[in-house]
Amino acid sequence: MAPSNLGYSLREAGSHFTRNWTTSLGAVITIFLSLFIIGLFIIGSAMINSMIGSVQDTVKISAFISDDASDEDVEAFMEKIEGWDNVKNVEFKTKDDALEDFQSSSSDADATISALDGENPLPRSYTIEMNEPSQVEEMANKIKQDSDFQQIVDGGNVDESVLYGQEEVARLFQFTDYIRLAAVVLVALLTFVAFIFINNTIRLSITARRREIAIMRLVGASNGFIRGPFVAEGVLQALLGSLLAIGCLELVRNFLMPLIQENLKFMPFNVTMAMYLATYGSLILVGIVIGLFGSAIAMRRYLKV
Repeated sequence: MAPSNLGYSLREAGSHFTRNWTTSLGAVITIFLSLFIIGLFIIGSAMINSMIGSVQDTVKISAFISDDASDEDVEAFMEKIEGWDNVKNVEFKTKDDALEDFQSSSSDADATISALDGENPLPRSYTIEMNEPSQVEEMANKIKQDSDFQQIVDGGNVDESVLYGQEEVARLFQFTDYIRLAAVVLVALLTFVAFIFINNTIRLSITARRREIAIMRLVGASNGFIRGPFVAEGVLQALLGSLLAIGCLELVRNFLMPLIQENLKFMPFNVTMAMYLATYGSLILVGIVIGLFGSAIAMRRYLKV
């Protein structure tokens, strides 16, 4: 669309929008609902990912050490682990530390200890925290296969001496993958719905103005001059729909999100303002693209120019 035709295209788009406001309003509302749900799902996914991230941060590996292992071997292997990639922190727990943890986590700890005649059967251990918790299984296998660890492992059973809550971690990461897949599918589906509605709206507009278009062609109007108002109309509808969606998402951010955070203190999450701004920008961009392509395809199929 040439710059000289921009003013004409915008005026025609606005005029047709007001003359056929019921059809145009239907398109705007459909786009608004589609983009609003897309925005909600993006922010919801960010919220869930933040929650999952807080849980993932608690994923750690416990590697138990034999009481017979020398302090030199224990210290040497700890230094070795600290030098590995993806290792954030390594904490060494003595038998006394393990006993204190047991006493603080169990209400029956004192009775259990008394039954053992004061003996401490708990082994020493390493607690390994990773930069990327999703690679916990790979890290656990690396520890198990290390020849130095096999020399100091508790009880001689490597598999039973390296624990990280395998089943719980597997379910957690599987759930994360499902959330991401569902987000992609839903966003694609709703974008397609909005695209189809824009296409149908522009097609109806072309049909209603077919005589006007035929006259313009007879007097020598260029294809770009004829297409301009339809493109502008599609973009206008999509832009209005995206702005309405952003307005409603702002209401969600200011009024609903504080209530959710207040009632989910046990599962903290954080959706940053930068995430909201990125979502808003994406919705405007998606709306404009839907308007452009929806009107362009409608004209290509039904406007024989």
